[in-house]
Amino acid sequence: MLKKRKEYVGNVISDKSDKTVVISVERIVKEPRFGKYLRRATTFMAHDAENACHLGDRVKFIETRPLSARKRWVVLEILEKASEV
Repeated sequence: MLKKRKEYVGNVISDKSDKTVVISVERIVKEPRFGKYLRRATTFMAHDAENACHLGDRVKFIETRPLSARKRWVVLEILEKASEV
């Protein structure tokens, strides 16, 4: 039986490394004591073989085998390019 690999959508927050991007995924969680909704972010390091992603891009990425010490994700596609200002 094959397991489905996790997929996320997030924003590129760093593209300084060669063939690697850092992606931030935001989620909203309910604080248990007071019931207030809080915004939480998780960062992932993902492989970008063509160096196509740039700061501010919205991307879809998927889980894969370990590629380095902290990199376990691969960019599937760029959903939205960052606006040029």
